[in-house]
Amino acid sequence: MQITDIRIRQIAKEGKMKAVVSVTFDEAFVVHDIKIIDGEKGLFIAMPSRRASDGEYRDIAHPINAETRRILQDSILAEYEKAAPESISYEEEE
Repeated sequence: MQITDIRIRQIAKEGKMKAVVSVTFDEAFVVHDIKIIDGEKGLFIAMPSRRASDGEYRDIAHPINAETRRILQDSILAEYEKAAPESISYEEEE
């Protein structure tokens, strides 16, 4: 499976969440709402999640092994780093 497109929407407001990302695989399947977060140890991705009835957040979609997560995170962060601010669409954080 290949990553065929990464679209980044930076968040205009200050805070830990820096962008929201959509990733397309094999030009056939897309995952929306992957977040780029600025944490204590640097940037990382958070997969789309939903709050469960017990109040905990659970990922809706996620890699099932560490290698796939690393490839996905490295690809997203590389695209984020090389994107010029004027080429990224901005949206207001809700």
